[in-house]
Amino acid sequence: QVQLVESGGGLVQAGGSLRLSCGASASFRRPSVMGWYRQAPGKQRELVATITSGGKPNYSDSVKGRFTISRDNAEVTVYLQMNSLKPGDTAVYYCNHRFVGSTVDSWGKGTLVTVSS
Repeated sequence: QVQLVESGGGLVQAGGSLRLSCGASASFRRPSVMGWYRQAPGKQRELVATITSGGKPNYSDSVKGRFTISRDNAEVTVYLQMNSLKPGDTAVYYCNHRFVGSTVDSWGKGTLVTVSS
């Protein structure tokens, strides 16, 4: 399984920005999909955004236009730039990795993002 290390969470006021990073202990030669999911208290984990090795992003409707996902294939690192944050974005954000063609998901331990009103 791939080890994932996240960083960048914290406390920010509504309207502010944060940038999350996630590094993976995986070969950059194997195609993969990396992404971010989040889980708010009392709610199920939900997709935020994913990105393929080729750089194709996918966003949930709730973050489109505010969040940008990107990746550095050489470092096997994925980033999530979060702008115009809202209190509703408060959650633990988890990094995810899956090799293309695999059904095995790897998860980070999560990083807490708190947006105050």
